[in-house]
Amino acid sequence: MPKVSPFLWFDGTAGEAANLYVSVLGGKILEERRWGAGAPVPEGSVMSVTFDIDGQQFTAFNGGPDHHFTDATSLWVNADTQDEIDRVWDALTADGGAGVACGWLVDKFGLSWQVVPPILGELLSDPDAEKAGRVMQAMLGMVKLDIAGLEAAAVGP
Repeated sequence: MPKVSPFLWFDGTAGEAANLYVSVLGGKILEERRWGAGAPVPEGSVMSVTFDIDGQQFTAFNGGPDHHFTDATSLWVNADTQDEIDRVWDALTADGGAGVACGWLVDKFGLSWQVVPPILGELLSDPDAEKAGRVMQAMLGMVKLDIAGLEAAAVGP
């Protein structure tokens, strides 16, 4: 196990969340642990799930209702194509998730994500300040990022 990995606190939905994340992002479940006798939840229910996405390990823990996700922390997904942006976005916003702004979304568990094409960084750091500014303005007007719209803004009127 790596020295540092994200630990995500859920209220009874850690297993469901881990399964969604690995199905959408191509990962795998590495380990599932269950609560034993004397726990504050039903014996045998999921305590934690360790999973891997693209070589990054995560632990999802069912710790109860006392702690909630905020948008101060988000998970970043590099999505190379519009099809990939659409697929990931649709899966993570399904069943109660929602788009926020500028490629950010919150999934149905309350976890924030950014679904971003690498070309966005290239366009925003273009040495032509006017071009980069047009891309910035286009991005600020988007919820889910649209590669064609970003590229069109870069070209200009």
